[in-house]
Amino acid sequence: MSVATSDDSAAVRTTVRIVRGGPMLIDGPVNIELDDGTRVESDRFVVAVCTCRRSKNYPLCDTSHRAKMRAPQSSED
Repeated sequence: MSVATSDDSAAVRTTVRIVRGGPMLIDGPVNIELDDGTRVESDRFVVAVCTCRRSKNYPLCDTSHRAKMRAPQSSED
């Protein structure tokens, strides 16, 4: 682990963790810029960014990825 001083602030690194089947976790605070130019800010110490695009609060994760899709019912019963 490296600690940055005021002289080498470029040495500060942000940790990004990819959660299989879930969000991307980014050490915050963060500023997120979307492709349409919209900006979203979060001051949380860890920010969950949606990767499934199901979130009603996109680009932030609202755990919509946890919703299970039901298997189609067969009519053979």
